[in-house]
Amino acid sequence: MRSFALRFVVAIAIAVLLVILALPLVALLVRVSPGALWHYVRQPIVVEALKLSLLTSVIATIAVVVLGVPVAYLLATHHFRGKRLVEVLVELPIVLPPTVAGVGLLLAFGRAGIAGRILSAAGISIPFTTLAVVIAQLFVATPYFIAAVVAGLREVEPRYRDVAMTLRATPLHVFRRVLLPIALPSVLAGAAMSWARALGEFGATITFAGNLMGRTQTMPLAVYSALQTDLDSAVALAVLLILFSFAILAGLRFAPWGAAIGGKERNARGRRR
Repeated sequence: MRSFALRFVVAIAIAVLLVILALPLVALLVRVSPGALWHYVRQPIVVEALKLSLLTSVIATIAVVVLGVPVAYLLATHHFRGKRLVEVLVELPIVLPPTVAGVGLLLAFGRAGIAGRILSAAGISIPFTTLAVVIAQLFVATPYFIAAVVAGLREVEPRYRDVAMTLRATPLHVFRRVLLPIALPSVLAGAAMSWARALGEFGATITFAGNLMGRTQTMPLAVYSALQTDLDSAVALAVLLILFSFAILAGLRFAPWGAAIGGKERNARGRRR
């Protein structure tokens, strides 16, 4: 009787959760036909927003990888005073409301901001520019990359690094030839998740960069703008974003390096048992 009650509760919980998660997506997908989607995709506002989103999110992801790998390496392989504080600061954008992040970026890099005053004196203005979009995306996407890479580096068997060190390999050589190749699936997964997060960023972008067509209006902002005047156009843009997000997640699950991540996670769970 207890087993039946447990299965019943689990089934109800799964059903309710699937409805909450899937129903909004289904509502969007059935609202627009493939022909209508193709019609809206060719509209100038969509083309401009799509080009800008792809450009800025790719640049932000490259910056995340370049800046995030050294930080992830430090957090995964070294113990130092203040490490937990650094980890909290790195993870904070995940739980921080995006609009709060946008206000913080504005106060930091705006004309009257902490760094903005110096930049303004040099003739550089960041807010409400394409660069501001990239910075906002970088701010919100970085934690996802660092978390994935730290997890991947920590899964590398310590004996590999120890053997390399006994052969008098420098720490940089050990990282490039031992740690990075083994943790590469996690690096790729982190980069993909960061790109997805950057592609879908809204709150920090609209606060820090504004909503200027062809300059700062990314796909999420175009959805917001279209929602004010043309629901069908907003739905088409939303469906396009869903398709991009689905493709990224499918790549994480079904790509060869995605399978490697899954195997690594299963092995880690086996060792813990």
